[in-house]
Amino acid sequence: MTITPSGIWKDIEQIREKSPLVHNITNFVVMNNTANALLALGASPVMAHAQEEVCDMVNIANSLVINIGTLSDPWIQAMAKAMARAKEKNTPIVLDPVGVGATEYRTRTARELLQVASPSIIRGNGSEIMALGQPDLGKERVTTKGVDSNSASDLAIDSARALNRKFGAVICITGKTDYIISQAGMTRVKNGDDMMPRVTGLGCTATALCGAFAAVNPDSHLAAAHAMAVMGIAGQIAAETAHGPASLQLNFIDTLYQLSETHIQDYLRL
Repeated sequence: MTITPSGIWKDIEQIREKSPLVHNITNFVVMNNTANALLALGASPVMAHAQEEVCDMVNIANSLVINIGTLSDPWIQAMAKAMARAKEKNTPIVLDPVGVGATEYRTRTARELLQVASPSIIRGNGSEIMALGQPDLGKERVTTKGVDSNSASDLAIDSARALNRKFGAVICITGKTDYIISQAGMTRVKNGDDMMPRVTGLGCTATALCGAFAAVNPDSHLAAAHAMAVMGIAGQIAAETAHGPASLQLNFIDTLYQLSETHIQDYLRL
């Protein structure tokens, strides 16, 4: 599995040329952030969670992003309906199991959604991936601090491999180092900045970017790795002139919009 600057740039050009429709069923906290990030990259975001329209939206979408950050029963039903339709249409699905391990309701929901359809990509932090891969719901050994990770990304590698074997999904663990794990092997992406966890929703933005790349690249491992590289590079560049988390967030969106092949060649760290 070879990740190259030219390969990443080719995907970006495809996103900017085709403007793929990325259907997001995501949480209230990050809707604006993720929509703006997708637009800046060149994709076309839609945030639609009503049960009455999710299947129709999946019918015209190029990828489906499911994010369980702010759960309610009607939203869960909409997620299940959308995933079932995406499975029928062979549309890429990206699942973000936000906060899995924090509550039984959240953990059970993520596992039930996995029974509806196996995602192309599962993107989470270390604690989320470890909790999702734990077999016994009644005896949770792994916990998540709200929606934040209690575990470094490298501690979740074995859990990621087990999830990949069980569901066939590419597993993307994000943290100081991002790990992308599939049957093809493991890619480590070492881009990013220490200030990024101080901005709410950047993890969810990473998931949304996976949806954009999955919409143009049928290789889910490459799509996830390319998304994480772009995420980290944009974060690094944005941090160079940021005075704190607020300006980092603004700079990040601008950087996605201005990102060039030269940026990728100069900054990529694998």
